[in-house]
Amino acid sequence: MRRLMTIIVTAGIVCAANCDRLEAAETKYRRLTAKDYIDKMKAGWVGQMAGVGWGGPTEFKWQGTIIPEDKMPHWKPEMINQFKQDDIYVEMTFLRTLELYGLDVSIRQAGIDFANSRYQLWHANEAGRSNLRKAIAPPDSGHPHFNSHADDIDYQIEADFSGLISPGLGNSAVLLGEKFGRLMNYGDGLYGGQFVGGMYAEAFFENDIRKIIRAGLKCIPPKSQYYQCITDVLKWYRQNPDNWQETWWRIQKKYQINSDYRRFSCNNNNSGFNIDAKINGAYIVMGLLYGRGDPDKTIIISTRCGQDSDCNPSNAAGILFTTIGYSNLPEKFISAIDPNGKFSHTPYNFPGLIEVCEKLARLVVEKADGRIEKDKYGQDVFVIPLGEIRPSELQKSWQPGPIANSTFTEAEMAKISGGKEP
Repeated sequence: MRRLMTIIVTAGIVCAANCDRLEAAETKYRRLTAKDYIDKMKAGWVGQMAGVGWGGPTEFKWQGTIIPEDKMPHWKPEMINQFKQDDIYVEMTFLRTLELYGLDVSIRQAGIDFANSRYQLWHANEAGRSNLRKAIAPPDSGHPHFNSHADDIDYQIEADFSGLISPGLGNSAVLLGEKFGRLMNYGDGLYGGQFVGGMYAEAFFENDIRKIIRAGLKCIPPKSQYYQCITDVLKWYRQNPDNWQETWWRIQKKYQINSDYRRFSCNNNNSGFNIDAKINGAYIVMGLLYGRGDPDKTIIISTRCGQDSDCNPSNAAGILFTTIGYSNLPEKFISAIDPNGKFSHTPYNFPGLIEVCEKLARLVVEKADGRIEKDKYGQDVFVIPLGEIRPSELQKSWQPGPIANSTFTEAEMAKISGGKEP
């Protein structure tokens, strides 16, 4: 009898230990139904279109100054149809590369595809693509030795896709930045996109904006100026929670006027014009924080901060709308969407864009050691692992590391048409 009791007690201890281990293992995963994923991802694209459409008339018309309230455009539902907007369709080049070649596509193939794009570009994008067409292969195409715009906003504008196909997977957004952000950016210019991608990834599971911002910060090096800029905005928000204009002035003083934070600006540091990723990233965060979950306020504040005042509200609204979900968006943002409108220079209309993102997200989840299960209703559920985020190494465009001496081969150059029609 005593032996039997010992066996029972031992078995109970073992069972309890196993249950504890199972419970601990359970906390390492987050679950998201495929239906909810699509709803949120779809909303993320609508947010981008709404932000860039609403802010579009103001782009770079106010440099180093706040846009007056009476100069803010009024929203009209037809503004949502931004099918010819480069702030939307350029990133679809990267989606297309992933669709055609898979998640393991080489950075060199990504470079070839970007080199073959036929749309007009500016700043880091234009310099990076020009380098690619000259046989300067990535990552050198975005290196400061070859690209004087390496800290510009470009990949930050285009990184939304990386988070929208990486639900809950900040590391996947970081790695996509290493593949596509390196085509044109370096250092803070790269980190801006990884920060944005990380925020989108977390927005599938989190509604608290400050937690979303901190999740984005985990995706970039803590000693970078970009990280410092965003932590400053968080600090100034805590000090001035009801006065966004006071926080704007603090950003202006440190990140616009102080040349220590414009060491690799592509323009004269005394100019009001500032396309550096850091300050524009601060304006994304301004909209998210002071907008407090309100779509209109988020877009308006990010826009009124000035500078790249269509791209910044596009990023901010995309992240916020992802937390909300398409089915819960205000009618004024979805009532006029043209499902047949085709995004310029892409094979995608709106339904096609949603379809390819879902396809890629399934691959991203599985590649990250997640899985897709069926729930009791037979619906697909993404089982997404939690893990420590591993940001890229610290780099500074004004003190860059060595170049990779990466050039395209003759065979690779034969695949580049230089953007000309065949």
